[in-house]
Amino acid sequence: GLVCFAEQTVASGLAAVAVASMPLFAALGAAFYRQWPTRTESLGLLVGFAGVVILNFGGNLSGSPLGAIALVIAAATWAFGSVWSRRRDMPHPAMSTAAQMLCGSIVLGLVALLTQERVVALHADTTLALVYLIVAGSILGFSAYIYLLHHVRPALATSYAYVNPPVAVMVGVAFGGETVRTLDIVGMIVIVAGVAAITLAKAGRQAKS
Repeated sequence: GLVCFAEQTVASGLAAVAVASMPLFAALGAAFYRQWPTRTESLGLLVGFAGVVILNFGGNLSGSPLGAIALVIAAATWAFGSVWSRRRDMPHPAMSTAAQMLCGSIVLGLVALLTQERVVALHADTTLALVYLIVAGSILGFSAYIYLLHHVRPALATSYAYVNPPVAVMVGVAFGGETVRTLDIVGMIVIVAGVAAITLAKAGRQAKS
């Protein structure tokens, strides 16, 4: 909800960088429970974040102070909630996903009513876009994330935030006719290197055990 609010007054590049800081906040949150990231995980987190910055370098990183604050709060609270939920008796992944989305939709629905947001008339293209976001973005994407939280360390689960920007670039090239700059390629390579480091850190721990 805070990200959607912020994107009204913040450039998409700044939003992407702010949201990509979530794994770093998750690492700090895990530290409160004395679950420190390994050196390789820490390196991967920093490299992945640097890749997102490079990917958005040269773009519009402007935005209102209120929007920027909302983005930071969104990333920090999402990260802490992810770490905190791992240490609670949560429902199974599918039920956990349903409960969170249901409660979130009720709260945001009340906020929309109180702020007198209007319902936009749905046309064929907007309806298809909404259906896609519901299925791919919410049901499949969020369920996959909750599953990862139950089965892997926070550093690996939250690294999805680094993968989103290069995927968006490739989708834009494939379906939107967008072009890829040299910095885009460099940024994607750096992001892949960061995520690979986090993954290799997990593989290294399994081999030792």
